[in-house]
Amino acid sequence: MLTGYRPLKTLKLNVLFLAAEADPLVKVGGLGDVAGSLPPALQQLTTEKTRGVKLDVRLVIPFHSVIRQKHLELEYLFEYEVPSEAEPIIAQAYRLLINGVEIYLISGAPFREDAPVYDPNPAIDGLKFFFFSLAALELVKKLDWQPDILHANDWHTAIAVYALKVSKSHDPFFKDVASVLTIHNLLFMGAGTEAALDVFGFPASQSPDLPWWAKKFPLPLGLETAERIVPVSPTYAREILTPEYGGGLDEFLKTRQESITGIVNGIDQVSWNPATDPAIRANFDISTLFVRQNNKEALTAEFSLNPDPKIPLLILIARMDQQKGVDLAVNGLSQMTGQRWQAIILGTGSPEIEDACRQMEREHPERVRAAIRFDSRLARRMYAGGDIILMPSRYEPCGLAQMIAMRYGCVPLARATGGLQDTIIDIADNPERGTGFLFKPATPEAFAETLHRALALFPDSAHWSAIQRQGMCQDFSWENSALQYVQLYQDLLKGRA
Repeated sequence: MLTGYRPLKTLKLNVLFLAAEADPLVKVGGLGDVAGSLPPALQQLTTEKTRGVKLDVRLVIPFHSVIRQKHLELEYLFEYEVPSEAEPIIAQAYRLLINGVEIYLISGAPFREDAPVYDPNPAIDGLKFFFFSLAALELVKKLDWQPDILHANDWHTAIAVYALKVSKSHDPFFKDVASVLTIHNLLFMGAGTEAALDVFGFPASQSPDLPWWAKKFPLPLGLETAERIVPVSPTYAREILTPEYGGGLDEFLKTRQESITGIVNGIDQVSWNPATDPAIRANFDISTLFVRQNNKEALTAEFSLNPDPKIPLLILIARMDQQKGVDLAVNGLSQMTGQRWQAIILGTGSPEIEDACRQMEREHPERVRAAIRFDSRLARRMYAGGDIILMPSRYEPCGLAQMIAMRYGCVPLARATGGLQDTIIDIADNPERGTGFLFKPATPEAFAETLHRALALFPDSAHWSAIQRQGMCQDFSWENSALQYVQLYQDLLKGRA
C-alpha cells in the first residue's frame, strides 16, 4: 500500500516506458526481464492498492530483427519523421497487446533488418538508440497520447530524458511531463556513441558538475536531466556515490543525491514457480519440499556426479566476466578440496574465465562439471536441484538469480553488494530469519571462509530445511516494486495536477 499519499486531481496516470529490450519479445539480459515484467505489474495494480490512481502504461521498444523473425500479428500504425541535422529520418510504428500492456515497436533506417540487438560497434548502436529514443517522443505526439511520466532505462533510452528537458522550453506537449531514469548498470554509459548527438543536433552538457569526458555520453546526460534517478537496489544507490562503484561519476552523483531512490527489481513469480515449472523433473512447493530431492538426483545423474544426498551440490549460473566474480569462486573452491562438495558451473563469457572453469573440471573430474554454454532450461533444473547457488559478484546492481534460487529452495551464498545485500539475510546476522550467506571482501579467501560456514550447516537437515523455507517465503513479486514506482511517480507530480 502506498504511504504518504496525496491525491492527484486526476485519477489517471500515463506512463511512457522506454527500453532497448523486453521479454517475451526480445531478451538479451536482465533489462529484458525488467521491461517485460514491470509495465504489466504497473498496469495490473488495482485502484485499491494505488488509492484510486489508475495507470495507463505504454511500452515502447525497437523493432529488432529478432522480433521480426517471430512473424507476430502486429497492427501497423503509420510512418512519421524524426528530425535530424541533415534531413528527417522516417520511422514506422507498430502496435500489439501483451499481458494487458500496449506495446509499440519502432523501426527505421538505423535498424537494419539483419542487425543484432546490440552491435559491437558503439557508433552504430548510438545512431540506433538515439533515433529510437527521439522517435518514441515523436510517437506519442502522433498518437496524441500525453504521458505524465517518461520512464527511461539505461543509456539506450537516457537520451530521451535529455531531449525531453530540451523540448520543454519550446514544445507545450511535453511541458508537464516528469522524467524517471532507471540505472541497471552505471558502468555502461554509452561511450563511443557521441557522434549520434551531433547527427540529431543536440548540444553537449554544459553542467559544471559533469566530468569533461562524460558531457556527450547518453547516460550521464540522462542522469543530469532526469527528475528522479532509480538504481535497481537501495544498496547500489549508495554504492554509486563512492569511487569504487561510481565509474568516475560519484562526485557528480552526489550533487543529485536528493533525486536518487533505490528500488529492488522483482521476479516473475508465475514463470519462476517450482510448483508448475515444466522444465524440472519434480514439481514442489514449500509444503512438499521433500520432493525437491528428486530434482537433485536427476541433476547429478545428468552430469554423472555422485548421487549421495549428503554431498552438497553447488551451482553457479553466470555471465563469465570480472563483474560476476566467477574467478573468485574458482580460486576459492580450489582451496576447499578437502571438504565434501560437488559443483556445476553454467555460463559463457571471457575465454580466460571459461578456460579456468574447464581446467577446474579437468583437475577435479569426480566433483566439478563446467557447462560452457547458454542454456535456460538447464538453469531451471539447476535452481531446482542445487543446494547452494554461488554469486560472488564484485558488484551487482540488483541480481535476479538469488531471488529465483530462493524461490526454488536453493540457498544463496553471495558477496554483500548491491541487490544481493538487499535481498539475502545472512544466517549469522539473523539465525531465525536468515535466507543465505554473505561475505564482504572480494577475495577467494573470504568466499572460501563463507562457503566453509555453509557446508558446516548443511548436514543439519532440519536447520537447512528451515533456511530453504525462509527463502521460499520471501515476496519478490513485481507488485512490491511497482507500488514503490507509483509512489515515486506521484511524488514527482505533486503540485503539477
